[in-house]
Amino acid sequence: MTIISNILKEGGYAVNRVREYRKKQKLSQFSLAEKIGVARQTINLIENDKYNPSLNLCISIAKKLGTDLNTLFWEVEDDEK
Repeated sequence: MTIISNILKEGGYAVNRVREYRKKQKLSQFSLAEKIGVARQTINLIENDKYNPSLNLCISIAKKLGTDLNTLFWEVEDDEK
């Protein structure tokens, strides 16, 4: 089970801001994938909520996008609940 699945199972809220932060950095899916050592399709699946990344992958993505895990995946605004 992945870290995101665990949070949701415990009644927490998860969000996915990978696409938003990738675009802010002006990175393509391919270039982000290349920087963290995964396939472009993996980034696409993550952005479309069709793949739950491992904690290590979440950390790598957050670092490359210049943010932290909380902001990228778990910090939920009231209108997102």
